[in-house]
Amino acid sequence: MKEVSDWYSPRVEQNIRLARWGHWGTPVLIFPTAGGDAEEIERFLLIDALAPLISAGRIKVYSCDSIAGRAWTSRQHPPEYCALLQNRYDECVYREVVPAIWQDCGGQIEIVTAGSSIGAFNAVAALCRHPDVFRLAFGLSGTYDLEPKMHGQANDEFYFGSPLHFLPNLGESLQLEQLRQRFAVLAFGQGRWEDPEESWRLADVLGSKGVPNRVDPWGPEFDHDWPTWRVMMPKYFDEWL
Repeated sequence: MKEVSDWYSPRVEQNIRLARWGHWGTPVLIFPTAGGDAEEIERFLLIDALAPLISAGRIKVYSCDSIAGRAWTSRQHPPEYCALLQNRYDECVYREVVPAIWQDCGGQIEIVTAGSSIGAFNAVAALCRHPDVFRLAFGLSGTYDLEPKMHGQANDEFYFGSPLHFLPNLGESLQLEQLRQRFAVLAFGQGRWEDPEESWRLADVLGSKGVPNRVDPWGPEFDHDWPTWRVMMPKYFDEWL
């Protein structure tokens, strides 16, 4: 049921891995948290939580290394490099990971994205930047504003990689027209380490551009942690897919 592939990506100038669980169903690309790898969601038991949907052939789960997230969280690189790598990672996902998923699925099927924390940022950013291939995003406990990590040095690379920043100025275009046919679900708990304001800010930006979205606040017993996401993600996949 599980397969892992890897290749050298000239875009991010390193190897990237893509893991897959399941044989049939809606393709779902789950981005890891922070600097997690392609198999993080298995180690933290999210695959176990999704097992009934996978076994029933309703979803086919993919995950790839969080290469840009690793740079953001390592504190070993200048912010300008991290912003550049974020855009290169986006290109890698669009130009390399998506075709690999299509090849595995046997056709150019629209893909659903999902993720938690920084993974939620990548999931929603992928939808906003490439609505031609992604149709629905689930952002859980999202960390959507990476500007503090730029330490006052925000540049064009950062701007075009961040939906909170580029969407307000996105003019009428094919990209926006397609995005208005998509949907984003933004969910968060109200427990420890959560920042609901980031989800509300992103929802306001999406709504101002006519992009359908839904904000789901969960209760104070739901922390910014894996036990929360193991409850949220199966519920949303069961409801929407």
